[in-house]
This record gives sequence, C-alpha cells and structure tokens, in this order.
Amino acid sequence: MKLINTVLFASVFAAQAQAADWQALPETAPAPADNPTTAAKVELGKMLYMDPRFSSTGTVSCNSCHNVMEGGDDSRSVSMGVHGKTGGRNAPTVWNAAFHGVQFWDGRAPLLEDQAKGPVANPVEMGMEDVETAMDRVRKIPGYKPYFDKAFGENSMTVDNAAKAVAAFERTLITPNSAYDKYVKGDKKAMSEQQVRGMEKFAATGCTACHSGPAFNGPQKLGEGFYSKFPTFADNAYASKYKFADDKGREEVTGKAADRNMFRVATLRNITDTAPYFHNGSVNDLGEAVRVMAKTQLNQDLSDADVADIVAFLGALTGEYPEITMPRLPATAGTSIVAD
Repeated sequence: MKLINTVLFASVFAAQAQAADWQALPETAPAPADNPTTAAKVELGKMLYMDPRFSSTGTVSCNSCHNVMEGGDDSRSVSMGVHGKTGGRNAPTVWNAAFHGVQFWDGRAPLLEDQAKGPVANPVEMGMEDVETAMDRVRKIPGYKPYFDKAFGENSMTVDNAAKAVAAFERTLITPNSAYDKYVKGDKKAMSEQQVRGMEKFAATGCTACHSGPAFNGPQKLGEGFYSKFPTFADNAYASKYKFADDKGREEVTGKAADRNMFRVATLRNITDTAPYFHNGSVNDLGEAVRVMAKTQLNQDLSDADVADIVAFLGALTGEYPEITMPRLPATAGTSIVAD
C-alpha cells in the first residue's frame, strides 16, 4: 500500500508539472492599497532599513541579516542578533520577498509592513523592549523628520509609517531579467542546453507542484500563505541527518497539530546566492539541497546527471540585481543611543 501511494503521489505531481506555467518575474511588486509605493517612502525606508541605531545595542539593522549588498541574507545557518545571540532559523532572502503572500518561514506576518515590526522587539534579533521604544529613538534624531514629512506629511513619525516605508523599500528589491526570464519571453538562446534540460527535469520530477509561478514559490496573494509540509517523507536518511522535523514550523504560530512542520514555500530566485539552505540552514551545497528536496518531498532518488541538470537550471533563475547605494543617515549629535 505504501508503495502504491508513493507511486500515485509522484504521478500526480508529475502530471501537474507537465502543465507547468512558466512565468517571467514582474518588474514591479504588488503593494497593499493603503501603502502605495512612492519614491519618498522608498528613500526613507532604505535609511531605516540600514540604520542599526534602533537595536538595543546599536549594532544590528535589517541589513545585518538581510544584506542587500549580497544575496539578501547573511550567509549563516541561523542569524546572529544583539549580544551575539542566535535564532533558530535561517534568514530568508529579502530579494523578491515582495512576491511572497506572507512573511517569515511560518507565515506569521501577513504583509511586509507587519514583518518590518517583528525583529525590532525580538529579544534575539534587535532586542528592543517594544517597537514604540525603538520609534522613540527615531523621533529623537532630528534629521529623520523631514523624510517622514516628505513621505507621509506632518506629524507622521509613527511605528506604522516607519514600517510602511521599510516595506516600500523592500518592494523595490526585485531581480528580473534572469536567463530564465529572457528564455520564457522568447529568447531561446538565453539558457544553455543543460539549463533547458534541467528545466524539463525540474518539471517532470514534480518540483513545480510547489515551486511554481514567477517567483517559484507557488500561488501567492497578499496576506495569504502558500505552505508545504517539510519533510513530507520523513523516513529517510536526509530527514534524520539534517533534523528537519525538529522545528514545528507553522504550528508554533497557530497551535494546531495539523500545521506541524508546515512552512511557507521559499522562492528559488537567486538560489545560487543564498546558501545555506532550508529553514534551519543545514545544507550548504545546492546539489545536496536538490537531492534532499526530491527525497523528502517527492520520495524520489535522482541520478547525479539529473541533479547536475536541475542545478544548472536553478542557476538560470539568478536575475539582475539593481544598484543599491548606501544612504547618508541623519547624525545623532551630542548623545549616545546606548545608556551608560
């Protein structure tokens, strides 16, 4: 019976995959109606994103764990926050995060605006007592007021507006025009023969059942999550070796046993630049990650040739990073942000 179920499971995935709808990445990201993206918000949001003064030690900014000068992550298995404390999960890339319906591995933040508030008051990440205390630090820096006024109007230095500005900046972090994008738009020379072969094997194996759509993270709607159980097949060496099931996943948010080991499906965009992989950052090699996914999610063992082809295809998903210039931050004159 187990063998029959496995064969049926794989067949369903393969059938879905054969009808894969290959889509290019849009050059603009969706935004909620109450926070349309404007240049003034983006400018302010980038400043706040880069500023470490809103952490308890004055040492950790959003960019510390989601480095936009690189792959949008921190290249660590798990991130390090204030006082050298480390969390339990890998920092997902901020590049193309605007194409996720929800934020965080467990989907606990519906929108980027909600996500922006979370790390500030997390005792392991930025370590502030609460987000309002962090906002008080912003208000005490005179140079920030003109930027808030420009973006939101007078008397607008609020937590919600700061979060809206950061979210607006993050919605500009898009990497279109990858070799894959050019290929699906009609340039059949944009990808190599091996990448095309890998694209076909990626679909035939069943990967597109979850990793579909323009960001390769499944169907997305703002505020609604797309999740998958990981590992789906736990009776194998990979699940044991990398301890994937130790993290309860979305169950920690909902308290529901049905959500155990459920995680938001990750984007595969720029995946060659975002190692280590998985929610616990346990795998460094992309080829190994492909083998892991095939076995734990589809109960399939891939040949070395298939792995090499799929890895080549994944390399075609790395797009063009826009130039990011570091902002000039308002000075903190005549005071220390950290109490003596």
